[in-house]
Parts: sequence; structure tokens; C-alpha cells
Amino acid sequence: MELQKSGFDLGPLVGDLNLDEDTGSFCSDDVSLEGLQEELEECKEDDEVANILSKGTKLREHAKGVENNIRQVELDSIQDYIKESDNLVSLHDQIHDCDNILSQMETLLSGFQAEIGSISSEIKSLQEKSMDMGLKLKNRKVAESNLAKFVEDIIVPPRMVDIVVEGEVNDEYLRTLEILSRKIKFVEVDVMVKSSKALKDVQPEMEKLRQKAVSKVFEFIVQKLYALRKPKTNIQILQQSVLLKYKYAIIFLKEHGKEIYNEVRAAYVDTMNKVFSAHFRAYIQALEKLQMDIATSSDLIGVEAWTVGIFKKGRSSVFALGERINILKEIEQPSLIPHIAEAGSHKYPYEVLFRSLHKLLMDTATSEYLFCDDFFEEGSLFSEIFAGPFTVIDEHFNSILPNCFDAIGLMLMIFIIHQHQLIMSRRRIPCLDSYLDKVNISLWPRFKMVFDLHLNSLRNANVKTLWEDDVHPHYVMRRYAEFTASLNHLNAEYGDGQPDLNLERLRMAVDDLLNKMAKMFTRPKLQTVFLINNYDMAIAVLKEASAEGGKIQLHFEEMLKSNTAVYVEELLLEHFSDLIKFVKTRTSEDMGSSTGKPSITDVEPLVKDFANRWKAAIELMHKDVITSFSNFLCGMDILKAALTQLLLYYTRLTECVKGVSGGSALNKDLVSISSILYEIKKYSRTF
Repeated sequence: MELQKSGFDLGPLVGDLNLDEDTGSFCSDDVSLEGLQEELEECKEDDEVANILSKGTKLREHAKGVENNIRQVELDSIQDYIKESDNLVSLHDQIHDCDNILSQMETLLSGFQAEIGSISSEIKSLQEKSMDMGLKLKNRKVAESNLAKFVEDIIVPPRMVDIVVEGEVNDEYLRTLEILSRKIKFVEVDVMVKSSKALKDVQPEMEKLRQKAVSKVFEFIVQKLYALRKPKTNIQILQQSVLLKYKYAIIFLKEHGKEIYNEVRAAYVDTMNKVFSAHFRAYIQALEKLQMDIATSSDLIGVEAWTVGIFKKGRSSVFALGERINILKEIEQPSLIPHIAEAGSHKYPYEVLFRSLHKLLMDTATSEYLFCDDFFEEGSLFSEIFAGPFTVIDEHFNSILPNCFDAIGLMLMIFIIHQHQLIMSRRRIPCLDSYLDKVNISLWPRFKMVFDLHLNSLRNANVKTLWEDDVHPHYVMRRYAEFTASLNHLNAEYGDGQPDLNLERLRMAVDDLLNKMAKMFTRPKLQTVFLINNYDMAIAVLKEASAEGGKIQLHFEEMLKSNTAVYVEELLLEHFSDLIKFVKTRTSEDMGSSTGKPSITDVEPLVKDFANRWKAAIELMHKDVITSFSNFLCGMDILKAALTQLLLYYTRLTECVKGVSGGSALNKDLVSISSILYEIKKYSRTF
């Protein structure tokens, strides 16, 4: 550390190095000292080198010292080995003994290995024998199983023969038929069975059993079918509780007695066809006794009242919907029971009977379709069974439809059919789809034909015979309003907008007829009153049926508004003609021109005349309105409009008076606006 601190310099020491003559004599030319300084710099960090250089020890002496140390260490090591020689000899002997023992173990293990190899060969041999025996056992079990199954499937036990030949057709008999069916299929399907000798003994007996079973099942099923023909038999209960229990008998016939199955099928179709045809025919005959005649070919909108029989039946029954719409809310109610309805002396519009008949048809068809699909597994059987009932219903419908002139009833029937189609769709029963479509297709043309009769009755109406010297609503307009309101109501709730175009054509026809009848009045005022009363009545009827109104109602409201304005002017002209003419002519002229400016002599008679009789005139207007308009509310609205218009005219007159020279002299004769407003409010309170 001191050398490091003092910055030890190797230069002087290197310069003092002297070599003995033993080392040889070296010239500066033989030894190169190049790079010595760098090597010394690298070694100065070594402690040993630094120690030698610091002491000034010569290299040869130091080398001799090191050699002597090594020799001393060698001698010491030899002494140590000599001291341990006995231990080494003992260790050698122990190693030799271990080697002998391991040699013996190797011999022993080699023997064990040979014995294990022999045992492994024996185990492998035993394993092969075991696998061979297992395979033989498996094959024998398979053979035993197949043989047992073959014996079981081919033999005909005595018990089976007794049941098939002598037993009654019941649950046990059906289970025996299933076993017999499996045996027959086994014999027919398996090719190897057909070549077996056992089959030759069994097949004749099996065929006899098949024939006996088919014959017995046929007799049993036919007997059950005859029970369906008995009067007052509940067919659905018999089908569900009796026939379905013996469904497998039909399956057996279908598989092993196809000809007999076809006979049973034909017998069932024939039986149910006749039974259902008779039931529907009897039901239709009973319903016909309950029918209420609503409309005839002369019950049309534009026909004279004395030729129409609606006064005996009630006018609303022909043209108004009324309570008849309830049939659409009772669409899924049970069918009518005719004898109960007849006992109560009830009569119904045809759409009620129509719904009842088709409700019975839907329920019967649904039950029969499901039964055929379950019992015979043939949904197509339905069309054969119901060919007869469809014919019976078609005959009835074809006799009713050509004589039906009830447009409301026809529209109700169209919606009934639509609802029935939805019901069958929800039931997922498709058997009536084509029939209901056919009925729907036949109803629309008939409705269009009857609708056109109403339309033509308006277009071709004799105005002279229809006209009555009465400004109150005309019965033709009431018929039209009720008829349109009925169709609008039905179309809004249940329809798809199809009648809209036809209703617009009907509206145009009735408008034309109404204007023609109005012109029959000699006085224009009466013409206007007649139109107002009819429009007001039509609007009221349409609003009652549907709050939303529609295009037709909006049209009538516009017509009512325009005719009301005309009537107000006519009413005011009747009582205040001079005042109105003056206000319309003189006040509209240029007040600045000397020629057009009214004088006091022009306005004085008007002011005094109005002051003398304005209250009496308003009272006369009130009486006129009360007697002219059948709807009190409408009349009061018209009177209020007239008085308001009168107030406007009089206000313009008073303004004119103020602008006239010397007009202040007439102030005492002017009626105050507040007085006129008071009178208006007085009649408003009456309203």
C-alpha cells in the first residue's frame, strides 16, 4: 500500500539489475527492452511483484527460494502418503470385496431376468388363450341371442292362437295383434327366415291367424260404425272414448289387410257423410224457421216510402247497423239451439243464423279433421267425408243469397267469414280454407250488386214523387246517412277500406238528388233551409256512428257551413234589406268623393227604422229559426251567426252616421252596441 501511495518508480531498479556471468553475456544488440516499461506498469498492481521489487530482491535468489519451497512441500506430501499407506491398503481390500459381491449380484439378477422372461411368455400365451375364449363366448352369446329371437319371433304360442280366434276385441286383444304383426313382419322382411325349414311349419298357421284377426277386427269396427248412425248419438264422444281406443286395429288392417282396410275406410266415409249431411240439413231447416226478413228488392234508399215495407219492420233494421254489430263481438259464442230459440219465439237477422251455422261447421270440421288424422292417419279423408255436408250447406246458401237484398247483412257476413278464417288459422286446421274462400268470393259480388241497386235508386229516383213540401230532413237522406254510417262503422273496425270508393259514388248520387229536391221549393230561403236540415241530420248520424268522421262527413260539414252563410244573408235581407243594401253599396264607395258621400237624409230613415223595430225583427228571426230547423242546437247556432252578422252591419252603419254632416243629431236614435250584444246574449242563454 505504501508503494502505491508513494508512486513507486521501477526505473532505478531496472537500471541496477546485474546478471552473473553464468547467465551468459548479452549485448544490447541481442536483448530488446522494448515494451518492458509497459509490462512493468501492468505488473505493478500485483502484490507479489511489488513486494519483490520493493525489497530489491534479485530474481535468481527469489527463484531459488521458490524452488526450495516446492521441494519441501513435495517431501511433506510424500510423508503424508506414507503415513496413510495402511488405510489405502485397507481401502483397496474393501473395494475388491465389493467387486466380488457385485459380481454375485449380477449373476443372481441375470438368473431372475431369465425366469421373468419365461413367465412373460407364459402370461402372453395365457392372454391369447383368454382372448380366444372370450371371442368364442361372445360369438356363442350372439348366436344364442339371435337363435332365441328367431325362435321367439317365429313360434306361435297357443295362448296367442286362443286370444286371436276366440277372444273378445279388447286391450289384451290389441296387444296380441301387435305381437302377431311383429311376427308377420319378421317372416316377410328377413330373407334368411324365408329359407328356414321352421318357417314351413309355422307359416300356414300364421296366415290363418292373420286372416282370422283381420276378419274379427273388420266385424268389430263395422259394428262400432253402425252405432254412429243411431239418432241422438254424440259422435265426438263415441269417437274419442270408443274408436280411438282401438286405433291399433286400424293400423293392423292397414298393414296386413289392405283390402279390408279400404272397406272399413269406405264404410266410415259413407257413414259420416250421411250422418253429417242429415245433421246439417236438419239444423238448417230449424234455422230457417228463425229467420227474420230484413229487406226485399224494393227496400232501397231512393225508393218512395209508400212502396217500401220498412215501416212495418222498423226503418233502422234495413239501413242502420244498430245492435246488429254485436254479432261480430259474439263470433266465438256457441251456435244457436233452434228448439230453444223457437220456444222463445225469437227471430234473428240472417247474419246471426249464418254465424251459428258456420260456427257449428267449424267445430264439427275441426273435431272430425283431428279424429281422421289421429285414427286413420289420413287428413285427406276429411274432404271425402264433408263432400255431402258442403253440398247441403251450398244448396241452402245458394237459395238464400240470390234473394238477399240486405247490404248491411251481407257486409256482416263478409266480416264473419273473415273472423272464422282467423279462428281456423289460430287452430292450425286447414280443412275449411277452400270452403271459406269460396263463400267469401260469393258474398262480395252479391254485396256489390245490392249496393249498386241502392246507388241506382238514387240516380234514377223520381224527384217529383219523392219531394214533399216540408223543409225538415227527408227520409231518403236519413236512409242514406244511416246506411253510410253503418258501412263506415264496420269498415273502420273490421274492414280494409274496400267500400270507400263505392261510398263516395253513393255520396255524389245523394248530393245530386238532394239538390234536385231542394230546387222543387219555390223560395230560395226554403231551398237553403231544406239543405241545411238534411246536411245537419247526416252529420249527426255519421258522428254517432264514428267520432273520427271521414271524407264524407267533412264534405257535409263544408256544405252545411256554406249553406248556413247563405241562409244568414237571406234571413237578414228579409228583415233589414234597406240597411244591408245601404251598408254594402254606400259605405263601400269612396267616402272622400262628394258624389258618393251619404247625407243625413240617406241615413236618418235607416237609423229610425232600425231603432223602432230591431227587437221585434230579432224575435221574428228567432221564431223563424225555431220553426225552420228540426235540430234546435243547429238553429240556435244559425240564429247566433245571423245576429252577429247583423251587429257587424249595424256597426258599419253607425260609423257611417258619425261621418255624415249633422249626424250627431241622430245619436239619440242610435241603438247602442251593448244593447244589441245583450239581446244576442239573451238568445244565447236560451240556447
